Amino acid sequence: MKFNKKLESIKTYEAGKPIELVVREFGIDPKDIIKLASNENPYGCSPKVIKSVSKIVANMALYPDDSMTKLKNGLQSRFEVEENNIIIGSGSDQVIEFIMHAKANANSKILMNSVTFAMYEIYAKHIGAVVIRTTSQKHDLNEFYELYKTEKPDIIFLCTPNNPTGDAIDRDEMMAFIQKINKDTLVVIDGAYMEYTIYKNKAKSVTPKELIKKYDNVIYLGTFSKAYGLGGMRVGYGIADSKIIKELYKLRPPFNITTLSLEAASIALEDEEFVNNCISLNFDEMKRYEEYAKKKKIDIIESYTNFVTLCLNETQNSTNLANHLLKRGMIIRDLSGYGMNAIRVTVGTPEQNSRFFELTSELL
Repeated sequence: MKFNKKLESIKTYEAGKPIELVVREFGIDPKDIIKLASNENPYGCSPKVIKSVSKIVANMALYPDDSMTKLKNGLQSRFEVEENNIIIGSGSDQVIEFIMHAKANANSKILMNSVTFAMYEIYAKHIGAVVIRTTSQKHDLNEFYELYKTEKPDIIFLCTPNNPTGDAIDRDEMMAFIQKINKDTLVVIDGAYMEYTIYKNKAKSVTPKELIKKYDNVIYLGTFSKAYGLGGMRVGYGIADSKIIKELYKLRPPFNITTLSLEAASIALEDEEFVNNCISLNFDEMKRYEEYAKKKKIDIIESYTNFVTLCLNETQNSTNLANHLLKRGMIIRDLSGYGMNAIRVTVGTPEQNSRFFELTSELL
C-alpha cells in the first residue's frame, strides 16, 4: 500500500510515557510511579471543575454546544477581546494545524527556533513546507530577523516560554521584532506556559490583547493543559484579528471539543485563586531544583514555566539517566532527540521532587 511521500520525512511525536505503560513494562505498582515528563499540573485541576463536570456526565447523548459560548465568554472577559477574536481547538496543537493549512503550502517556508515544540515542524511537513531553524538554542531575535529577511517565511513561530527549555523572550524585544515583520507573514506567539511567566516576571510576559491591538498579523496561542490542570480534557485556543480567525474557522471540524471539556475549561477559568496558588507552589519548589543543580554542578536553564531543563556534563548521559529513572518508577523527559544532553523535569509536589533528587543522586 502506498502512502503520502511527505510522511517519509516525518518522525512520530513521542509524548511522555504514560503510567500504565511503565506498569506493564517494569511491573511497578502504580502508586510507586511518579510522572514528571509532560508538564501537567501536579496539583490537578480546581475542585470546582470536578464538581461541575460530574453534574453533566448524564448528558453524553447530546452533541456539545458548537458555539462554545460559555468558554468564549470566559476568555473574552479574561483577555478583554471580542468573541470573533477567538477560536477553540482540541489542545493548542489543533489550532497550530489550522494555522499551517490556512496560511502555508508546499512552496512555503516556516521559521522556528532550533530547539522548540516539535509539532511546529511536524505540521509544516504535513503540507510539504520547508522548515527553517535558527542555530542558537535560545530565541535570538536578531538571528530570527536575519533569517526572515533572507528566507521570507510565511509563518514565524515564537514559543515563549519555550518548550522544552523553559526560557522566555523579553516582551519589549518581541514587540520590536514583530514591528519589523511584513504584514503578510503570520507571527505565532505560543504562550502555553504564559500564566507562569506572568507570575514570575512581567517583563517577559505578553497578553493577547496588546498583541492583536497593535498587530493584525499575530496570533496568540494558549492552553488549559498546563496551569489549569486539564491536560486530559484537551482544550486550547487561539486569539487574533477577526480576519485570521474567520479563515481558521473554515478548517475547524464541527463539535471538535467535548461537552465535558468545554465545561471543565469554563469553570477552571473562573477559579483564579486555585491556579495562582498552584503557580506559587511551583516556583517555591523550583528553588529546590536550582539549589540541587548548583550542589551537583549541573547547568540549569532559568525557567519561566512549570518545568526545569537540566543540562548534564560530558561524563553524564541524558538517555541513560532517563532510562535508569524509568526503571525506578520515575518518568522524566530525555532531550537527546533535540540534540541536547539534557533532561526536562516537571516541577512536581514536594514529595515527588524529593524522590527525584534522591533517585538522581544515586544514579549520577
